[in-house]
Amino acid sequence: MQAAPAATNYGIGSALHQGGVITWSVFIILVIMSIFSFYILFTKLMQQQKIINQGRKVRASFWNSPNLREAATKLDTKSAYRSIVDDALQAQEQHGKLTDPIDQHDWMANSLARSQGAIAARLGEGLAFLATVGSTAPFIGLFGTVVGIYRALIKIGSSGEASINTVAGPVGEALIMTALGLVVAVPAVLAYNWLIRRNKSIMEDLGAFTNDLHGYLMSGGSVKPRLVGTSGPAKGTATTRPAGTPAQPGSEPLRTGREPTSAK
Repeated sequence: MQAAPAATNYGIGSALHQGGVITWSVFIILVIMSIFSFYILFTKLMQQQKIINQGRKVRASFWNSPNLREAATKLDTKSAYRSIVDDALQAQEQHGKLTDPIDQHDWMANSLARSQGAIAARLGEGLAFLATVGSTAPFIGLFGTVVGIYRALIKIGSSGEASINTVAGPVGEALIMTALGLVVAVPAVLAYNWLIRRNKSIMEDLGAFTNDLHGYLMSGGSVKPRLVGTSGPAKGTATTRPAGTPAQPGSEPLRTGREPTSAK
């Protein structure tokens, strides 16, 4: 009876064992890339979800407060919306201290745009790493494959055997590095595109809030967005009360926290 051929061990373990320092280095780099990619994905998702929840809270209760300062206290201290409101109030106070006069509309618009840009920068932190992983991981894996095939061919040449059984194993093991590169790159690219899309949606909501806040401040509290759950203009539009029309109970607009002084 013919003896069964000895089992050969193929796989990533054998590839790392035979690949040497370069194969191990490529494998470790890809693992580190993968770990950091998933870390960034989960941390950014939590950061984004926190801002989304803050936006719901703003739409539900923010504009019901008697003034902006009390409305700001309803928001979390580290809230993105709280940051915009605080920056707006600070910019309003600083405008009166300017020695070189500048239109208040432009001053407030620039201040709010700077605050919104700072939030966008924080949301974008770490996304460049995902883009880098998505674009470089396949090539890093390919580098490991090239080195693995080179070492396999050198070993086959020195042994003097060129049969398919001899060539297939080492070359197949070398291709594992390319597969690992793709396994690392594809999730990074998907995560990058998903986070970018969510960031865009969040910034659109922040932009709408910033625009409402700017209109409210520039009108002295006469212009405010429609409250959630009320009939009227579409979401994101502002409503005004015509001059001379008495205010309805509970519909008095927010104030900036600084009541006008009466003339004596």
